[in-house]
Amino acid sequence: MTIPAGQAPVAELLRRLSGAAPIETHISAVFVGADTAWKLKKAVTLGFLDFAPLAAREEFARRELALNQPLAPGLYRDVVPVTRGADGALALGGDGPVVDWVLRMAPVPAADFLDAVADRGGLDGPLLDAMADAVRASHAVAVPVAPSFDAPSFDAPGRAGMVLAGNLRDCLATGLPEARVMALGAAMRARLDALSPLLRARAAEGRVRRCHGDLHLGNLVLLDGRPTPFDALEFDEALATTDTGYDLAFLLMDLLRRGARGEANRVMNRYLARDPDIGMLAALPFWMALRAMVRAHVEARRAGAGHGMAYLALAESLLSPVPPRLVAVGGLQGTGKTWLARDLAPDLGLAPGALHLRTDEIRKRRAGVAPEARLPPSAYGEAESLAVHAEMFALARQALAAGHSVVLDAVFLNPARRAEAEAAASPHPFTAFWLEAPMALLRDRVEKRAAGPAPDASDATIAVLESTASADAGVITWQRLDATSPREAARAALALSAGIGA
Repeated sequence: MTIPAGQAPVAELLRRLSGAAPIETHISAVFVGADTAWKLKKAVTLGFLDFAPLAAREEFARRELALNQPLAPGLYRDVVPVTRGADGALALGGDGPVVDWVLRMAPVPAADFLDAVADRGGLDGPLLDAMADAVRASHAVAVPVAPSFDAPSFDAPGRAGMVLAGNLRDCLATGLPEARVMALGAAMRARLDALSPLLRARAAEGRVRRCHGDLHLGNLVLLDGRPTPFDALEFDEALATTDTGYDLAFLLMDLLRRGARGEANRVMNRYLARDPDIGMLAALPFWMALRAMVRAHVEARRAGAGHGMAYLALAESLLSPVPPRLVAVGGLQGTGKTWLARDLAPDLGLAPGALHLRTDEIRKRRAGVAPEARLPPSAYGEAESLAVHAEMFALARQALAAGHSVVLDAVFLNPARRAEAEAAASPHPFTAFWLEAPMALLRDRVEKRAAGPAPDASDATIAVLESTASADAGVITWQRLDATSPREAARAALALSAGIGA
């Protein structure tokens, strides 16, 4: 990852300005100073880009600025020329001949990049939710690309096949085991053939957009305390014009590679709570495996075949079939339904775990507000509650049909709703838990949640709890669990029915 000899004088100028050695990748060098960071694109020609011409480095520096500044305005500043004066000295700006181009940015502490946050165990629930919200927001403002299946974009299964074939060649060229690479390639090809109608349909409905294109943890940074995507892929419009699910898949795969399956599950579910794109679930294992293949040969090229093997193994595991199932969690307000659902979901079914459908979140989405926004009592009328549950069951059936497990999270006081939950599971396995605890404990939990520092999607109050508790729930046939410590009993029941690790 050396800077080309012809750019050595420019690198020396930036080193003097920053007072530090650069942070390098194979295509760029970033010089971080006290109040400014300068990004220099290396004059390299690779299989997927050509930065050797000076005009190309200007073009793509400006393209990077245009793509990233709207989402990270505090980070990206401008593009400036490096010029040579009459005395031969180099300077930023000036009237002499331009010898290179530099993207000026704000410096960011190394600890504020999300890969660094992950390394120190700092990815808590609110931060994971904020990450998913940031990704979803970037997709929401991206303009859909009209389907053109002959065009070189990822909307066409043929293009996906080209990407797959290219990555297979790269995996072989970097010394990864041929037998395993070819077996993985065959499995990926078969999966892509099965997914082709879905990919075309998603393109037709506007899911193909000009996305970030390189959305891993290292390309998310905390700006003013909020996760912000940056460094979007600027040099290949075809690679970056893709299904939003494939864009999200890179982030989920990166979390899985780190062993953070629970965190990946939280990000996926938060994204889908804001945008119920359940259709992505059928393609998600393929997309994550393809992202893992890319990283396998990149790491093998960077540091040897051994370093790519973990990604290769991850790609293989992501294609392993796991039968879907539906789990329902019910009980009064304050029993910890959401806590248990979130605890169980990561280990259910295909990676990164089960779809978590929560009536509180569905209700907020239907009202057009964020999950943590408050709703008036009028939003909890009988007609709306019926509509919320109907949507939850419809989404559950769609996810199960896509091969993805589901966890339902609702009070389920009405016996008819409990029967509908079981019916939604058919023909897949169904397990249901009913959480119970003394009213004094539930009152305390509801009161503390309402007054707590972390906002929650539940609008329940003590009055709501008292009203629910006084209603007739009918005969409870679901497995009753002590809400003070339900985890082990729930996991034992699921293990007994081959629900976890199956």
